[in-house]
Amino acid sequence: MVLCVAFSPDGLKLASGGSQGTIRVWRTSNTELLLKIEAHNDWVESVVWSPDGQQLVSASADKTIKFWDSSNACQLGQPCNCHTRIVSLAISSDGSFIVTASHDKTVRLWNTKSHQQIGQALEHTTLVFCVAISSSGELLASGDDDGNVHLWSIENTLSAAFETDYSYLAHRSKVKLGQKLYAEALSDAEKVIELNPSSYLGYELKHAALLGARRYDDAFKALIIMLSKLDDALDPQIRQLRYKYANLSEIEDAIRRAIHVQLENAPLRLINTSTGRLCDRDAQINAFTESTEHKELLHSLMMHAPNQTESIKEAVAKYFSWVMLSHRWERKEPLLNDIQGNNVYNLDPVGTIVKLQKFCKVAHNAGHRWAWSDTCCIDQNNNVEVQQSVNSMFVWYHYSALTIVYLADVPPSSKSGALANSTWNTRGWTVQEFLAPKIVLFYQADWTLYLDYRSRNHKESVTIMQELENATGINAWALVDFHRGTRDAREKLRWASNRNTTREEDIAYSLFGIFDVNLPVIYGEKRQKALGRLLQEIIAHSGDITALDWVGRPSNFNSCLPAEISSYKALPCTVPSLSKHDMQKSVSTLRNNIVAVALASKLYTILENLSVPRFANARLQLPCIVFPLTEVRRRPGQDGDTCFIYDVKADGLQDLLVITEDKLGQFSPARHAQQTFLLVRPWNRHDLGLINFADEPQSGEDWPEPGSPGYNEPTTRELRLIVRLGQPFGGLLLAQQWGGEYKRVASDNKIIAQVADITSVDDMMNVRMLEIL
Repeated sequence: MVLCVAFSPDGLKLASGGSQGTIRVWRTSNTELLLKIEAHNDWVESVVWSPDGQQLVSASADKTIKFWDSSNACQLGQPCNCHTRIVSLAISSDGSFIVTASHDKTVRLWNTKSHQQIGQALEHTTLVFCVAISSSGELLASGDDDGNVHLWSIENTLSAAFETDYSYLAHRSKVKLGQKLYAEALSDAEKVIELNPSSYLGYELKHAALLGARRYDDAFKALIIMLSKLDDALDPQIRQLRYKYANLSEIEDAIRRAIHVQLENAPLRLINTSTGRLCDRDAQINAFTESTEHKELLHSLMMHAPNQTESIKEAVAKYFSWVMLSHRWERKEPLLNDIQGNNVYNLDPVGTIVKLQKFCKVAHNAGHRWAWSDTCCIDQNNNVEVQQSVNSMFVWYHYSALTIVYLADVPPSSKSGALANSTWNTRGWTVQEFLAPKIVLFYQADWTLYLDYRSRNHKESVTIMQELENATGINAWALVDFHRGTRDAREKLRWASNRNTTREEDIAYSLFGIFDVNLPVIYGEKRQKALGRLLQEIIAHSGDITALDWVGRPSNFNSCLPAEISSYKALPCTVPSLSKHDMQKSVSTLRNNIVAVALASKLYTILENLSVPRFANARLQLPCIVFPLTEVRRRPGQDGDTCFIYDVKADGLQDLLVITEDKLGQFSPARHAQQTFLLVRPWNRHDLGLINFADEPQSGEDWPEPGSPGYNEPTTRELRLIVRLGQPFGGLLLAQQWGGEYKRVASDNKIIAQVADITSVDDMMNVRMLEIL
């Protein structure tokens, strides 16, 4: 006969007790019998599992309560000996005590550690058949033969009897913790420590109560004592509990590493938006270690081993997140010395101080502790710091939690279009200040949101992004998801071509981050040298020569580079694309020319193996297809003009027109030139698609199938290159110098050249590496 059943806490096992005094444990998934325990000499009236599932407790008509290891059926400790038959059993939710219903009309409580009765029995007037404990541990219910159910308050009714029983006090402390009555829980925890000072339990409860009360320093002390008690415990099972807790030094090391990683991409100084104080990195770290967030993190990690790396990263990233300000400098901005050692909120709210105060308040209200403004968070008198800041600023904006753009000249309640007309859109530094961040918000002059757009990120506004695209010429995809680097260098230079900076060198320095270059910052070197060094680095790093595509005055740094960034305003020169039909037709024509096929293969090999452009020490090593000039004639009637128009002829090219401020020596076949001039096609394998020719999709309609007559993949690839080279291109006019080097002759219009006959491949065979000053 089965008299009682009980599921394990995880539901994976089922225990049953029967009339033969036997306990059986079954696997619920397949009814496999796992254990058979010869438990009692009489009926097993009730069986329960401990909350952790590691023990079984059984009550029997043989007047005993026994405790069993649920994994191996070994009896644990001595039984609880009663003087009458036990018919019902219940265990508290924390496993600290059990309650029994007996045939002697009583309800009794027993300590699960000592197996001793706690306090006096609770009496009924008739037989008691069942008992239960509420999940909170506050109430005990019992039912008797008269049909009555009695509710007992464990705390109010029984506490007097339990004041000297540390297990009950520990239970009550846990109940109070669940009710968030931390002061009462702490009082009981102190009593547990007093009654059993060698146990870890009291300190565990004390730590939890202090932690709940946010008394972190005291809680930490209790935790350390608790861990020492676990280390010193004689019982190996209790010592094993120590491994549930992480090692303090390991946690602190992990937190330090996370802080280091976080601050690698953070500004050197930040304003604490809560205190209004400017803090360097050491001050920021000190503020964190003394913060509630740090103490909560430390305690949370100590209670959960192994280390939770992601939790540390998230907590550190949240605490140290910062907000960047993008704005146009006004006449007198607060500098480092104006706010260092002061509370920015206490400064006299006049002029641009108000802007700084408002910015910090907006950042604080958005939930961010740290804020950065370029006016006062950089020591302008420290050259090393200025150097580091200029080269790191893109990264600071990129990793910011938010960038606030303040539009001082956009009045409240402005309509769409006001942003486009703001002077903020004309400044050099604001290009990267908008492209770099992931999250941006625009604020009007009164610090209300632009267009009252209340999204968390104005980069998600189609209206605002379209307005910016129209105003700046920057593609919407780049505005929203910009990737820095030297790719598409010419396009990025065009974005900055309408911008201005107060300090002339900044027109180049403000682009360092966009191109992901790191260069010395040398105020006083002047605009041309600063821009020249930047363009030199772009070409040297990437081999991309699209930066040579400009019109205007040449730079003193190198004649192939412009004197002003405004020279990039014009759209880049692009090679026209041919339709597949036209390409196939031209290739077929060339294929019938045996000489052209042979030369095409040779030219292809030369260009494929040609070195990439190199730029160093202001000298450009430029791979080119060279076309020597044979005639230069100036059009008449221009003696008083500042620009001169020349009709130019070159070997293998159609006639050209060049407009330049330079006065060129005229020559013709009958009158030899005193100076050598070349018209060159700079060779850029990426832009011309040398590699991609063979990769372009080919359909059976356009090209012969493999194995069919006329099919030869290398030949087709080489002939397609010749056809591409036969299209119009942007050329450079070079004049040879006395040392054999060349200088570019700047033009006020793009020099668009084209070969005279693509079948004359020999005219394109003059491939050289030229040194240009």
